Amino acid sequence: MAAIAPPSVRSLLARRAPLATAAAQRAMLDALPLATTFGQALAASGQAPLTPTGIETFQVNVGKLCNQACRHCHVDAGPDRREVMSTETMEECLVALAATDIPTVDITGGAPELWPHFRAFVARCRALGRHVINRCNLTVLETAAHRDLPGFFARNRVEVVCSLPHWRALATDRQRGAGVHEASIAALRRLNDAGYGAGDPARRLVLVTNPVGAFLPGAQAALEVEWKRELASAHGVRFDALYTITNLPIARFLEWLVDSDNLEDYMARLVAAYNPAAAAGAMCRNTISVGWDGRLFDCDFNQMLELGVAAGAPAHVRDFARAALERRAIVTGPHCFGCAAGAGSSCGGTTA
Repeated sequence: MAAIAPPSVRSLLARRAPLATAAAQRAMLDALPLATTFGQALAASGQAPLTPTGIETFQVNVGKLCNQACRHCHVDAGPDRREVMSTETMEECLVALAATDIPTVDITGGAPELWPHFRAFVARCRALGRHVINRCNLTVLETAAHRDLPGFFARNRVEVVCSLPHWRALATDRQRGAGVHEASIAALRRLNDAGYGAGDPARRLVLVTNPVGAFLPGAQAALEVEWKRELASAHGVRFDALYTITNLPIARFLEWLVDSDNLEDYMARLVAAYNPAAAAGAMCRNTISVGWDGRLFDCDFNQMLELGVAAGAPAHVRDFARAALERRAIVTGPHCFGCAAGAGSSCGGTTA
């Protein structure tokens, strides 16, 4: 297998780029001349304020360290980031989980597998009887220290949700770097060898794709048929489901939109595609997001923009109180049009 080229994209933080801070990103989005605000769109569809339906998913972002540096990354993750969750914060997450019956723990990053406590956290969440989802970039499974992870996932009945920009090599490598597609296919084959992608609910394998440009994703069901056909034909790879996700105008994707002069047109497209049914199904309504430092957010996107939960709700996982969090109003902004456009977008794919 060809070696993966070193990432050519450095993080906004490392470059001290103008959009390196969440405050700068929020200011740019707030200054856009949109036809309506997200709050106004919610009100017009009778959904303001947006509130939780309950907390069914405890999503934990364990840090920004990643072996890749993708051009679209809303986390601004990469090899040059050092933020990772401490042991103390991990223990606070486990205490919060043990005090509830929240059924699903969704682990994300960065590349969560690079977190030193990753395996211990997975095992302890499973010991609490929780369904565990791991969000994987695939290439990390091809690094020497992590080649055994497919077997670890299988033994612990972990659902593996893998990001892959496209089944074509050109599109994937353009977004993620030379050699990424080949390494991703190799990792998928090893997951298949471990029993993933064959319809076993204990070894569920999901692929996630996001557009490589300033447009909405295609129809999820039709793309799943296409991807299953093409990956099986070209590489002998099988998987259980495909999720399509809309790129949100945050961090490096926001920078790309600005540099390519696509920002206003892209945001206008999202606003025009607002779908009340997609907003009603947004993941913030049944998910709580925990940052690497323990702060609580309505979703991973709000986390990256440093939009904490509404005043009056517990702000840190050490103070986790499910009932109080389920009564909060969800914090929204212009970026939320990305989750509510067209068929909707969430960590579980379309929402409408």
